[in-house]
Amino acid sequence: MSKRRRDLLILFLLALAALTSVAVSLAVGSLPLSASDLLGVITGADTGLASEVVGTLRLPRALAGFACGGLLALAGALMQVLLKNPLADPYVLGISGGASVGALAAMLFGLPLFVLHLGAFAGALITMLLVFGLAHGDGSWTQTRLLLTGVIVAAGCGALVALMLSVAPEHQLRGMLFWLMGDLSQATSPWPPLAVLALGLATVLPFARDLGMLARGELPAQALGVPVARLRLLIYALASIFTAVAVNIAGSIGFIGLIVPHLVRLAMRTSAGNDQRLLLPASVLAGGTLLVAADTLARNLIAPQQLPVGVLTALLGVPAFLYLLSRQPR
Repeated sequence: MSKRRRDLLILFLLALAALTSVAVSLAVGSLPLSASDLLGVITGADTGLASEVVGTLRLPRALAGFACGGLLALAGALMQVLLKNPLADPYVLGISGGASVGALAAMLFGLPLFVLHLGAFAGALITMLLVFGLAHGDGSWTQTRLLLTGVIVAAGCGALVALMLSVAPEHQLRGMLFWLMGDLSQATSPWPPLAVLALGLATVLPFARDLGMLARGELPAQALGVPVARLRLLIYALASIFTAVAVNIAGSIGFIGLIVPHLVRLAMRTSAGNDQRLLLPASVLAGGTLLVAADTLARNLIAPQQLPVGVLTALLGVPAFLYLLSRQPR
């Protein structure tokens, strides 16, 4: 089998895995549903309790989880191109920290849910502008400067989060900690993150060739006519927006943006930045599948209690990453 066909087969299998993870998420829960029950709900033949549970609870949550996982993985793939590091993380520039500060401030003052979402997005946006403004500074802009600025701003956000947790009333503390570890229980409307994911893919795929050349180095990319400065700004802005939207909906979920793009490269046996036309959509499918699977386990492992989904993304992803890494030649 040729390498191209093998990569396309992996893309097809990832799409099949994504559909399977969503179907399992719809079927599993306090009210278990069989395949025929699901088919009846999908076709509209069943309008009873099963239809109510799937339509109002499980389907929105599964779709929101897939969208958030896809956004985090896509942001991670873009950040790894931007920083030329296959293990770069979309949270490394402090976007998640800014969103956490905004959301926890809303929780601390007992504000409504929509204010929490607004605070999370505002915190992420302010952090994004702050990091880029400080990194750009006198006009010079390097990956190292951006990375260091992001790390410092993220540390400051972490200090603010710790301060708010230390002064929060005890009855609010559990909810704040749960949100920090990831929580999809409040994801009632999946359409905003799905729309951002679709628009994001439509925006970055036309630049797939330029991204592949940028991943090999700035000088070769400039020599081939790639507008490096504008492309770097586009990557940073999109990765920041994707991370902000995902954190706004699902809370602070780590690991997916860090590992999923790297797992996809290992599975496809491509080096960093090779054939972004396959890598970007494959990362979206793998990231969405991983988060939906983790959320399904989080809902059911110790039901009726729920586990933080961010913990399970790490527990699911680490063994898979180590297994794929062990299969690679030294």
